[in-house]
Amino acid sequence: MRYVQLRAFHNVAIHGGFSRAAEALFLTQPAVSDQVRKLEEEYDVLLFNRNKKQVTLTQAGQQLLEVTRRMFDVEQQALDLLSESRALRAGKLRIVADAAHHLLHILAAFRRAYPSVQVSIDAGNTETVITSLHAYEADIGVLGEVPQSSDFDILKLNSTPIIAFTSRDYPLGDARRLSFSEFAKHPLVMRERGSKTRQKLEMMAAQCGVPLVPLIEAEGREAVREIVAAGGGVGFVSSAEFGQDNRLIPIEIDAPEMRMDEALICLRERANGKLVNAFFEIARKLAAPPA
Repeated sequence: MRYVQLRAFHNVAIHGGFSRAAEALFLTQPAVSDQVRKLEEEYDVLLFNRNKKQVTLTQAGQQLLEVTRRMFDVEQQALDLLSESRALRAGKLRIVADAAHHLLHILAAFRRAYPSVQVSIDAGNTETVITSLHAYEADIGVLGEVPQSSDFDILKLNSTPIIAFTSRDYPLGDARRLSFSEFAKHPLVMRERGSKTRQKLEMMAAQCGVPLVPLIEAEGREAVREIVAAGGGVGFVSSAEFGQDNRLIPIEIDAPEMRMDEALICLRERANGKLVNAFFEIARKLAAPPA
């Protein structure tokens, strides 16, 4: 087994094809294909299903990818360690967040401290945040539930109650506090399954004997907001995420309080990475005291 073979396999797997892998590695496609072929032949294993132009991982390929993700991540950490100043001058930090606005003040301070570092922010619910971190597709996550797993380093950002909201023009526009049974009479706009906000709502409503059946399921918080703002019904969100939107009216939920604990997390094994550690240090200084 050679390093170049594993590197070729890894790039084909993460880029989804031989051509894109060749571009990423600055090699020709035949050279990349040859390295993967030699790896498969040497160990008599099929790593990719090759169906015309579509390339997918076999089960063996998926298992090997889990290993190479760790391998090349450790390699990157070694490079960061050996070129510490360069990492903080010209590195890249990948963040996946269920609500990016929890990060805005931290991100602004980080950008002032490290103006040359590239930062990418992707949206996702709690499940996708955790999956992305475990898959080494993100360095830092922000999610609405403090995970119990020992895999993560965790910094709590805030804790706020879940509220309902609707548009000013909707018939509930004058309401200030309603029960689950009253909400259930109206069209409900809820996030996709996997959202912790939705899970907590459904669990509490079930305890109160009221099933919450969404009329509309929307991918992401902003989609819910826009549907509700257009008069689509009633949505739910943590009060910290409600923000300032003159189109919308908040409504308290007449039930035992449900709180969302927003947290900044990273894999414990990656907490000492220069960029991750720098971001967490700034976040610790700026994080609001626990409610």
